[in-house]
Parts: sequence; structure tokens; C-alpha cells
Amino acid sequence: MNWENIAGQENLKKLLRESIAENRVSHAQLFVGKEGYGTLPVVLAYAKEIFNQENAHAASKVEHLNHLDLHFSFPVFTDNKNSLSKNKFEEFREMILSSPYSSYDDWTAFLESENKQLFISADEVDDQNQKFSLKSFEGGTKILIVWRADKMNVAASNKFLKFLEEPPARTIILLTAENTNDILPTILSRTQIVEVPRINDDDLGKYLKQKYSLSEEKVREMVHESQGDLNDAVKLLNSGDKINEFEKLFVQWVRDAFMVKKKPAYLKSIIFWAREIAGWNREKQKNFLNYCSEIFRLALLQNYQSEDLVYKKINADGFNWGGFSKFISGANIESILEEINTADLHLTRNGNPKIVWTDLGIKLSRYIHKNS
Repeated sequence: MNWENIAGQENLKKLLRESIAENRVSHAQLFVGKEGYGTLPVVLAYAKEIFNQENAHAASKVEHLNHLDLHFSFPVFTDNKNSLSKNKFEEFREMILSSPYSSYDDWTAFLESENKQLFISADEVDDQNQKFSLKSFEGGTKILIVWRADKMNVAASNKFLKFLEEPPARTIILLTAENTNDILPTILSRTQIVEVPRINDDDLGKYLKQKYSLSEEKVREMVHESQGDLNDAVKLLNSGDKINEFEKLFVQWVRDAFMVKKKPAYLKSIIFWAREIAGWNREKQKNFLNYCSEIFRLALLQNYQSEDLVYKKINADGFNWGGFSKFISGANIESILEEINTADLHLTRNGNPKIVWTDLGIKLSRYIHKNS
């Protein structure tokens, strides 16, 4: 929760610190960027610095998320006709304290609510309005952090707009979102938008090396694969057996896709493959899609003789990486990645995973033979 504990983002941290020092803190700001880039850690460090200008002793409470003038709104599911963040705050606090770079999917998995819709409700906005109508406990600024403001439903967005337009005195509202696509334009027009970029490769590598004592080779692999997302990098480090499982299933998928053209009986194997993956939780399924995308990209680089950029190959179980890569080219890579992205979108929108994976599995057998 301190500036020094945040991976990279030096320019952004400098900008925010200067805005506090020069008394230029906007009352409503929207921080846009993936959670793995450090969006919430940056916001928490920012909030702590604001409190620190008023009461240094009380500001330290932000580190444990128990500052009485720091309030949170975040997506939850309806439970007993109730959908208020305060009912799940202890769970949220536990997740963020253990991993401040956690994503929305991590939160869904943490609540074991993959089959439930998480959102920020109108009742939640009413609850926050009531809290902010009260005096500050510490006698200074009150801050509201809305984590994943893009998950507000329409009713909540309309009520929140009124809160933005007429906030109580000495109130600062800090919102976070992965993108602005699902946020009302009227809310966007009333907030100062702060872009949180991906973590610089050098900064991410330095952070991983210092915190986890990794070798240069391992750091290089993690940096390439995580694409500036610390949350993804940490998951890759902790995945171990999962990556081996992903590798095994990827190899099975590719081999079956090659064989279907000559022996249609292999279609049955693809269907069983799809059913196995469909039984995973949504986060694991989406991680496997990301893994597949990356392997196809690396195979393309291998085929186009950019081997210095290929930081990882599949050589397990007799898999012929060189032979496989020759089938991935400009003629089919776009179609393959587009189908993977479509599958990811359907899973995000709670599509039937058995249908999604069966469709994706079969389509690869069509594209894999489309060689230039």
C-alpha cells in the first residue's frame, strides 16, 4: 500500500504525489487499467498520501484497510435479497491484503461464485450516500474507492451520477476500471481519467527478481508471458503443475486436430477433451485460453525464424515443436487467435463451456491445415 511497494509506474506515482503536494487533487478520478498493472495499489498509496497530509498516525491504517474514513464499494452477488459491499468486506480485505494486484476473476473465485453475477447495485450507492452524510471520524477528508466501477448496473450508475455531481464536503471519490466501455458517458465526463499503463518490462523483471529470487532466464520468461501484468506473472510462478496440465492438453488438442482430417474418429477425442476443460472453473478455463494464444504466437515466431524471441517451447511427450510451428503462419494465425478470443468472450458472458470448447476444438482442425 506504499509507493515503494508498487512495481514500476514511476511516472504515474510522481504525477500523483505532485498533485497532492500542489493541492491539485480532483474530487473524482477514474483510474483505468488492468488490476495486474497495479491500479488498486496505486489508488491505495494515493489515498494514504492524502490522509498523511492531515494525520500521519491515522494514515498508517490504510495499510490494513481499516481507516475509518476510507470506504470501499466493489461488485458482490445478491445474497438474501441483499447486495451490499459491506457484507463481503472482510473477504475483500483478506484477498487484497494477501494480493493487492488481484483481478475481478480472482475475486469471483475467492467468493466461489463463478456461476453468480457480481455487480454494484443501487442499494450499494444508497448505502454509501448514507455513510458520507456523516461527519469524518478523523476530522478530515473522506475517501470512497469504487473498485471495478465498470460493474455498476444501470440503476446504480444513475444514482452514483447524482453523488458525483453533489458530493459532500471534503469527499474524494477514486474509481477503478479495466476500461471505460461499460461506464456511463455522463460519469466519465465528471471524472478526471487517469490511465494506468502496463508495467514496464524492466521494472517488472526487477520486481520479480528481487521479490522471488528468480534466475535471469525465468525472469525473462515471466516478463514475456505476463505482458506487463504482475498478477499474471505471479500466477505463472505459482502454476507449476497447472502449466504442465495446460501443456499436456494443448498437445492433445493439436495432435487430435491434425488427425481429424484423415481419421474423423478423432472428433470424438476432441469432444472428450472439451468436456474435461469445461469442468474447470471459469478462471482456469480463461487462463488456458491465454496459454494457448501465447503458444500459437511463439510457434509463429519460430516459423518465421525469430527464434531469439521464442522464450518457451513445448518439447514434452515427444512433441515436435519445429514440425508444429511450420503449420502456424500468416495464413491461419489470425483465424486461430480470433476463435480463441471469441471463446474467451463467450466464457466471460457465461456461455455454455461444453459448447464453447467443443466448437473451438473442432475449428482448430480446420485452421491448422490452412498453411501458406
